[in-house]
Amino acid sequence: MHDFFKPLFDWYAQSLDTGGYWLVALLMAIESSIIPLPSELVIPPAAIIAQRSGSNMTLTGIVIAGTVGSWIGATAMYWASRLAGRPLVMRYGKFIFISPAKVEQAERWAAEFGSFGIFASRLLPVVRHLIGIPAGIVRMNYVTFSIYTILGSAVWCSVLCWVGIKAGQDEALMQGELHRIAIWLIGALAVLGAIYYFFVHRFTHKRR
Repeated sequence: MHDFFKPLFDWYAQSLDTGGYWLVALLMAIESSIIPLPSELVIPPAAIIAQRSGSNMTLTGIVIAGTVGSWIGATAMYWASRLAGRPLVMRYGKFIFISPAKVEQAERWAAEFGSFGIFASRLLPVVRHLIGIPAGIVRMNYVTFSIYTILGSAVWCSVLCWVGIKAGQDEALMQGELHRIAIWLIGALAVLGAIYYFFVHRFTHKRR
């Protein structure tokens, strides 16, 4: 595991040295679009690296960059869905990893919770990168959509930064036992999986 994680972590650290906040924003924009890039692999490692002596990044800067990137990605999904319309999204979405079932799931979530659902979705897996689709289809006010997206994204990026800080206090991890990243990732995924199941999966399926 050490041999698997260390090259990835070193590559990301070197990339952040050159790309900095721009790289964080880009990766989070991708995470908020159709590409399944977990934000848990973007923000916490950046927070760990930011705590190193000599780093030119700050935790506040990472949260801002992550929030802006999330908003950009969500905006792309919003406008693509708004311009394409529901029939086009339902028919061709499967070619870009968006199945009709996922669209309907996101629609049920948005219909139930409205504007607040945009905020809450930023804290939940799966729905997070899909919520822009129903918002665009129903032509939700873009300013309202943006405000709730930014607020939810800022909270989520802050939580992930906190995870990075706690992981950075893991002395064994900081001494090079990078396989311990797997422990943090598995723990985070287990919590997110439970949140998704109880607050999203059960909700959307019982209302079919």
